[in-house]
Amino acid sequence: MDEQKLIELAQKGDRKALAELVKAHEQTIYNFSFKICRNKDKAENTMQETFLSMVKNIKQFGGQSKLSTWLYRVVTNHCLMLARTESKHTADSFDDDDLLIDEKNIADWKITPDKAAENNELKKILDEAIQKLAPEYRIVFMLRDVEGFSTEETASMVELSVPAVKSRLHRARAFLRNELNTRFNYERK
Repeated sequence: MDEQKLIELAQKGDRKALAELVKAHEQTIYNFSFKICRNKDKAENTMQETFLSMVKNIKQFGGQSKLSTWLYRVVTNHCLMLARTESKHTADSFDDDDLLIDEKNIADWKITPDKAAENNELKKILDEAIQKLAPEYRIVFMLRDVEGFSTEETASMVELSVPAVKSRLHRARAFLRNELNTRFNYERK
């Protein structure tokens, strides 16, 4: 059954249709939550809150955008609320991304151990820099530069104007560039 039909059924109270919609989007929403929260428990909680919001508000979904765009907006709001309620910021490493790797992947024998160590160190440095971003900049950066959404799609998801998204993205990139330059220049000395 196509998604539009599932949405129509869900809006009429069909629990099976709601379950199908959750099943179709749960991995994407979890992965995005994890990229923002950098913590498995927080990502699971954010995903649950997102789908609870979807169940409560599915009747208000007007179909002007794709359901996935609407869900990204909801998960973004939940991530921002979570970030605002946290009193301290912690940074986990990109090693946690191992939880997201598809088990079907096969090792790439072209990557030597020294290259793998370099890649892991670079991932760690980049992750630490991303975690220093304020949540409102981190979310825009993740949607635009990591997830690959257009500026217009990102603006719709975070309910900002296109110029505001461009401004936040510019500031996020400048901050990250400065953090990386500082880190690499410090390590060279």
